[in-house]
Amino acid sequence: MSVPARVAPQLEELALLFHASLTPLGTFEPVLEKELPLTYQKLLAHQHHMTVTVESHYGSPVQVQVLQCRDQGRHYAREILLRLESSGEVVQYGIMRVDMEQIPPAGREAIRSQQVPLGRILIEHVALRQIQLDALYRIRPGARVARLLELPPGRIIYGRTALIRLNGHPAVELLEVVK
Repeated sequence: MSVPARVAPQLEELALLFHASLTPLGTFEPVLEKELPLTYQKLLAHQHHMTVTVESHYGSPVQVQVLQCRDQGRHYAREILLRLESSGEVVQYGIMRVDMEQIPPAGREAIRSQQVPLGRILIEHVALRQIQLDALYRIRPGARVARLLELPPGRIIYGRTALIRLNGHPAVELLEVVK
């Protein structure tokens, strides 16, 4: 039985791919773009790949660190961190779920190698991409995200859910949280 094509990523559903609840990730409050601090507006309120946006913001390429993955043939999911190549600092936490049938074979191989950030893979292997911002969030980080992002107690951060369409088809659901 195939999973129906999605029209928008579901925050809790993405979290449940790797966690028993949303709690380890934090408390997510939907916000409007104008409610984001200016830096977070630049980092999150756009329709571009986060890989490119984060690299531009920090002036350094990023490397992906895969924390967990689930490969179920057609659907591949992973929980990741993006680290700056220049310093090793963690700048993004994320969960993605990919419909691998929408990805060319070389792109599938690159995703499963876990060596390259998803945005870079899609830029290299898929000509027609559309990134659709779904929702923006103010986040009180849970214990897991706070530890992974090395956040001081009480720090508020922001994130988004987004959907990437490849050749017009929903292909990648994303939860992206920036430091």
